[in-house]
Amino acid sequence: MKPFQTLLYYCYSPIENAEQFAADHLKFCKSLHLVGRIIVADEGLNGTVSGTAEACKAYMDAIHADPRFAKTDFKIDEVEEPSFIKMHCRYKSEIVYSGLRDPNVIDPNRETGKHLEPAEFLEMKDRDDVVILDVRSDYEHNLGRFKNAVTLDIENFRDFPQKINELAQYKDKKILTYCTGGIKCEKASALLLKEGFKDVYQLHGGIIKYGKEAGGKDFEGKCYVFDNRVAVEVNSVNPVVISTCYNCGKTTPKMINCANPECNEHFTQCDDCGEKMLGCCSDICMEHPRRREYDGTGYYVKIPQPVNIKKKATCTPGVDE
Repeated sequence: MKPFQTLLYYCYSPIENAEQFAADHLKFCKSLHLVGRIIVADEGLNGTVSGTAEACKAYMDAIHADPRFAKTDFKIDEVEEPSFIKMHCRYKSEIVYSGLRDPNVIDPNRETGKHLEPAEFLEMKDRDDVVILDVRSDYEHNLGRFKNAVTLDIENFRDFPQKINELAQYKDKKILTYCTGGIKCEKASALLLKEGFKDVYQLHGGIIKYGKEAGGKDFEGKCYVFDNRVAVEVNSVNPVVISTCYNCGKTTPKMINCANPECNEHFTQCDDCGEKMLGCCSDICMEHPRRREYDGTGYYVKIPQPVNIKKKATCTPGVDE
């Protein structure tokens, strides 16, 4: 057993005075000595927190004891060290930004795709009348995705609504949506139903739960995660590496953030290019005066950005929040 745990979870449930809740919740998390990132919105919670097994249990017990969040499904990973450095709990307009904030139009508590447990998803995914749809961003599905999945060219989930028309050819199919932990599918599947797709499903618990309960079969590559692990293994049945180095094209499973903090792009880079380019995506970023020291991991604590600084066109593999 590893000494720490990392919890991934979300819950769509209305929160009154959510901004004050976020401030109080931050104090609670700090009292448990947890680290992580939690987004609080009027529509619910979205978080990844990390700490000792005792602290994580206390946190899960507290969340489940609140009637608003009693249905929360936690994905638990055992880790050698905490997956974050600090604890953040912030109030935002949505718990995953989509631009779909009108509950009269999209409300995951009212209508979403049918939830499939990992074993059900595994059984259905290869049928002739099924299409597997990845609703994540480019850099995520470039690192890893289900075999034969349909992917969309989007830099952020907020671009998903503009891509619906590209899926019209699949309206007579069963659509199986998936994402990292399930949260994006709640709104993506609801939007598909609103746009006239009749048979829409979503992988309950996302890729992470599928890896734990179905062995990750046919998920090719690694799964990007939003903490200092950057990417995690999913497939213990028939694993394969599908991602390639952004700089040389060599097959590599390693994803990093550019060492230039004003770029900070997510991209795949092999160890040889990492050493050669000091963890940067381009020569321009290598020469940047604020370039961070590359330690081989490609993970950095965020540095406040100067205002009105635009990224150069040479540094654009794609990034999500």
